[in-house]
Amino acid sequence: MGHLRGKLLPPALAIVFSMLLCGVALVISGANPLSAFGAMLTQVGKGTTLVDIVNSTGIYYIAALAVAIGFQMNLFNIGVEGQYRVAAVVAAVVGGSIVLPTGIHTLVIIIVAALAGAAWAAIPAILKVTRGVNEVISTIMMNGLAIGLSAYLIRRDVFGELRGNNIRTPEIPESGRMFGITFGGAGTMFGFLFVAIALGVGYWIMMNRTRFGFELRASGESSTAASAGGVNAKKMVLVSMLLSGAIAGLISLPELLGRDHTFSLNFTAGIGFSGIAIALLGRNHPGGIAFGALLWAFLDKSGLALDNVGVPREIVTIMQGSIVLSVVVAYEVVRRFELASEQRRVGRELGTVGGAA
Repeated sequence: MGHLRGKLLPPALAIVFSMLLCGVALVISGANPLSAFGAMLTQVGKGTTLVDIVNSTGIYYIAALAVAIGFQMNLFNIGVEGQYRVAAVVAAVVGGSIVLPTGIHTLVIIIVAALAGAAWAAIPAILKVTRGVNEVISTIMMNGLAIGLSAYLIRRDVFGELRGNNIRTPEIPESGRMFGITFGGAGTMFGFLFVAIALGVGYWIMMNRTRFGFELRASGESSTAASAGGVNAKKMVLVSMLLSGAIAGLISLPELLGRDHTFSLNFTAGIGFSGIAIALLGRNHPGGIAFGALLWAFLDKSGLALDNVGVPREIVTIMQGSIVLSVVVAYEVVRRFELASEQRRVGRELGTVGGAA
């Protein structure tokens, strides 16, 4: 029971605190917090909002899984943003340039995206294991390079083409697209959502039921102890970064295969950074990450209704930021409380602490 409380209480406290903080900000600005939060809840049942939330949840979930694999190894892979961006443009170029049977075409695009993401993550991984370069610094720099590379690859004299006023990659034909589940006027759910669920199940099995997962967690806890037990810590760093990059490469595919079918400079950005926040909120657990992704998607999509009640939509950003900050504090507070309770319990059992009751 105490273990469950230690898992559930911190994120709950963080969400409550963020709502209180946003409520105070709304009151100061002269708005009604109840009207604002009510409008967000009501928005879920309007138009395509609910389906949009589900679609965004799947995308955020993949991003957070990519980050979580690095966190398990105590690696801060900030480069997820760049990895999925490079993978998106490479997969779009390949997918729009070849013609294959239905199903095989889609599978080739998925494999290309995963390989491109892994290849981009391999650079900071190699720098870390060979030269000891901090992955935070190298991945931040790789993000900048990714933006420049993606812009270069879709130039008209490289792989891009002009459609209207927008430069983009060739459109992926029908054979390379992924099915969606249509709900009429409520929107279409991306079929890639099922791949996201499969990735979550695979992640849980890998971390809890395989030797690789055990060695990954052991190396993250203490690379020295893991090495003494026969684990090659440098190899684990390299493999975990490659795996993180491969999953990051899949982030763009729900939109690429299910809706846009092409890559342009207007392609969705910032998902990698949201994945970091969601992984922290979910404590790298697939269930916790799913909850965090759903919450993040809800705030993003339902926040559109705030303009209708005269509340600036930026309040959603404040709430998301306060959740991330407060969840870190909440976990530490709960951890210290649990530690103190355990110490008192042991003390009572040993008779060193009085007042056993």
